[in-house]
Amino acid sequence: MSQRKNTPSFADKVIAFNESVHFEGKLPPGIRIMNPFREHPEVPAIASTFYKKFYDDHHPRHLILGINPGRFGSGVTGVPFTDTKRLKSECGIAYNGKETHEPSSVFIYDMINAFGGPSAFYSQFYIHSICPLGFTSVAANGKEVNYNYYDSQALTDAVYDFIIDNIRQQIALGVYTGTCFCFGTGKNEKFLRRLNEEYQFFGKIVALEHPRFIVQYKSKSKQDYIDKYLQAFAGVLEE
Repeated sequence: MSQRKNTPSFADKVIAFNESVHFEGKLPPGIRIMNPFREHPEVPAIASTFYKKFYDDHHPRHLILGINPGRFGSGVTGVPFTDTKRLKSECGIAYNGKETHEPSSVFIYDMINAFGGPSAFYSQFYIHSICPLGFTSVAANGKEVNYNYYDSQALTDAVYDFIIDNIRQQIALGVYTGTCFCFGTGKNEKFLRRLNEEYQFFGKIVALEHPRFIVQYKSKSKQDYIDKYLQAFAGVLEE
């Protein structure tokens, strides 16, 4: 028992990863890396509080991979698909800075509450991204906007090895590798399946429509997608 106590918990491993994640490669012109753990002094403490609250044990989780962090979710909190509003209202974690609203976060926490709440969900699942850091570019109107790792081949090529290393590190945290869930049934799924064919990270990939796609284009069918998510997740819990 004492040996188990001295072994880093799932939370400890995630926190250590967050503190070390860093991209040193060269990005295409006009693309900026977004690393909330180095850009915002408060983020490491916020994320650490979250993981200590929900992951401070030695149980494996089922892995869910999104695309990459966005500016108003994990770009501010350090927690995937969790904006500051949901951080406070759903996770019960204090936040005193400027509030952010991320529509994808609303859907995710509606789904999590339908599952049984954050404690129940996070005891079984761990959400991260294919690319652990986000990107932004400047739009024609001068505003900074989110940019995905697959939005240009040049960016994909630049972060390819970084992504491979990230997936290996996520697996090393202690996740099941029989099934990996993928948020995104388009380019994200295609890219992850291609990687998996080459590296055999997971037994199978189960792709689900990305929360942003659902809230932007299928909001009237939100409950149908929540049910689809829950059904897919129930499949691995019954195995």
